[in-house]
Amino acid sequence: MTTPEEPNTVFIVDDDEAVRDSLRWLLEANGYRVKSFSGAEDFLDAYDADQIGVLIVDVRMPGMSGLELQEELIARKAPLPIVFITGHGDVPMAVSTIKKGAVDFLEKPFNETDLRAIVARMLQQANERASQAQAKKNQQAVLSRLTSREQQVLERIVAGRLNKQIAGDLNISIKTVEAHRANIMEKLEVTTVADLMKIALTQTEGQA
Repeated sequence: MTTPEEPNTVFIVDDDEAVRDSLRWLLEANGYRVKSFSGAEDFLDAYDADQIGVLIVDVRMPGMSGLELQEELIARKAPLPIVFITGHGDVPMAVSTIKKGAVDFLEKPFNETDLRAIVARMLQQANERASQAQAKKNQQAVLSRLTSREQQVLERIVAGRLNKQIAGDLNISIKTVEAHRANIMEKLEVTTVADLMKIALTQTEGQA
């Protein structure tokens, strides 16, 4: 698993050795950590989803294509921003890849200044995604500390039920509901119902 001390990585997947070498030189000269692969399969074998990074991938390659690699990463729910490079790109293909989550689409020969700017933007996005994912994990860990009864009360709070209604739903007293509510807020370290709703709804969206 990636630690905060480990640098972000730019992954390059292209069957053209000259392209891989030129990209590596350009990016390493700008201080980036680079790992390159000649094919999508080799990349998937080595890729650790916990490692923060970005992917630069050729669209057309022998074996698994760049587009197929994108589909596989989507299926794995990998939080990896992607930019495609190709000598055969067209507008419909570009639109399709971007709609599926690619950050950008560059045709060979690409502009080096544009590429550097895109990589910087991609790494920022990758770090934002990693921070959001970690926040959800932390919230889930906190939610797991709730008892089953507290979970039931929380579900009804999120649904907008009043204490009196929750008491009726669960066949308990209003005072017991209030006690559970206080325990929930203490365990989740929140002081308002709005913050409580935000945590609960964030977890619900993450599971959807």
